[in-house]
Amino acid sequence: FDVRPMTSHKDSRIIATAAAGGPGLLQQVACAGGAAVIAVSFIHPIDVVKTRLQVSGGDGVRNYAELGIGGTISVVAKEEGVSAFWKGINAAWMRESSYTSLRLGLYEPIKVAFGAADKNAPFIMKFLAGSTAGAIGSLAGNPFDVLKTRMMTAEGKEPPSFAKAAGSLYKDQGLGGFYRGLEANIARAMVLNGTKMACYDQIKQTVVDSKLVPSGLPTQFMSAFGAGFFMTCTVAPFDMVRTRLMNQPPDRKIYNGAVDCVMKILGSEGPMGFYRGFVPIWMRFAPTTCLQLIIFEQLRGMIGMKGL
Repeated sequence: FDVRPMTSHKDSRIIATAAAGGPGLLQQVACAGGAAVIAVSFIHPIDVVKTRLQVSGGDGVRNYAELGIGGTISVVAKEEGVSAFWKGINAAWMRESSYTSLRLGLYEPIKVAFGAADKNAPFIMKFLAGSTAGAIGSLAGNPFDVLKTRMMTAEGKEPPSFAKAAGSLYKDQGLGGFYRGLEANIARAMVLNGTKMACYDQIKQTVVDSKLVPSGLPTQFMSAFGAGFFMTCTVAPFDMVRTRLMNQPPDRKIYNGAVDCVMKILGSEGPMGFYRGFVPIWMRFAPTTCLQLIIFEQLRGMIGMKGL
């Protein structure tokens, strides 16, 4: 019994939803972008604390690692004001509108293209679909990622403006400055999105099959929370390398690429140096993943699309 014609017909229907008048690729990307922008508005303060911990101890940078999470929050609030926890939020919105809208919105179409649309598809195929979507999104979002990182680490009560940060970066480093850390960012995005979407997909299917958890929001929350934990374990080292590369001084290079960065962190801080800021990363990933995927699922349902 040959099921290939049936699979091909099903896949073509999914890909061609826009042509049939139903929600299509642009709608999926728009839903993903909307979910991401809403989520980051609440999660951004955690990202600021995480980034301060990761860059601490560098040239002219306070050693936030010695202060810990609580100390970092206290010092930033006291010296820079509560609004400092939203430094770089406009760059974060731009990043989510480009990077996350593509990596979430393209997952299902790429999964179909890879032949992994069936619920029993191998985990590795779902991971590859998520990784591919992540790489595409990273290419689009890298400039905003660089600006966001620089704006979040800027100390002082006066928050840097998006235009000023972009102008300063272009003046000091040219167009290439916006793509500093690109290779590390792509690697991070591939591991992050591959883990996130494949684990969410797999955990959700397992939860649904078990029938132990009510369908809808409870299932989505449990699946997203689990995916957030596994993301933290796999992404933390890539996140550290990316942050260090993006936050280098404008007048010189500390690291000659991702490999050099890895070797220098390993030599000076040891293997655990890659997991500095692990708790804030997890504190960011868990709620971010839950908010993004739950809102994404709800928006998909509002425009008549089935769940992931």
